[in-house]
Amino acid sequence: MLKILLIDDEVLVRSGIRMILESDPGIEVVAEAGDGREALALVREHRPDLVLTDVQMPEVDGLEVTRLVTAEPDAPAVVVLTTFDLDEYVHEALRHGATGFLLKDTPPRELVKAMHVVGSGEAMLSPSITRRLLTHFAGAATPTPARARLEPLTPREREVAVAVGQGSSNAEIARGLGLSEATVKVHLGRIMAKTEAANRTQVAILVHDAGLA
Repeated sequence: MLKILLIDDEVLVRSGIRMILESDPGIEVVAEAGDGREALALVREHRPDLVLTDVQMPEVDGLEVTRLVTAEPDAPAVVVLTTFDLDEYVHEALRHGATGFLLKDTPPRELVKAMHVVGSGEAMLSPSITRRLLTHFAGAATPTPARARLEPLTPREREVAVAVGQGSSNAEIARGLGLSEATVKVHLGRIMAKTEAANRTQVAILVHDAGLA
């Protein structure tokens, strides 16, 4: 059972999302809140697998929720919801450790699918959205520090990292490099450890900042 904490300041939006998520027997919304102020307490009480939070809220926004939650021991994955796919707050949330983001007009079936994707350890961003988001912020990239962080990678780890930066899933990377998915996951774990990236989305941002994707 995938346990989700849902945070959104709009009651109707929150209710609608909860109804969509719980239409899947493998998903349970264990708690919900109308503001990010309650996020840490609810995470500690319910130990969700995933926190799905709106990015723009009047008191404590999704960026601060991401920063606080990802700093917790055994932190759940964090996904931010936004109305705009090029919202600068979303980019900052990704840098703070969010697994990805979704648009609020995501079709119900895709929303449910996305929850299972992140539950399996993958990123929430589709390849097309990943490329659009990273390209939008390319002007702020700092290639030299990013490349320095990638220096410790082996040639194979570098190949995997670049594929992640291009928005490929583990299955796609495995097919492209002639590896098993289990081996790709091992490489990804080593990449995150060596680059001090919190998740594959931060690896993608790092690769893009280095000018490799």
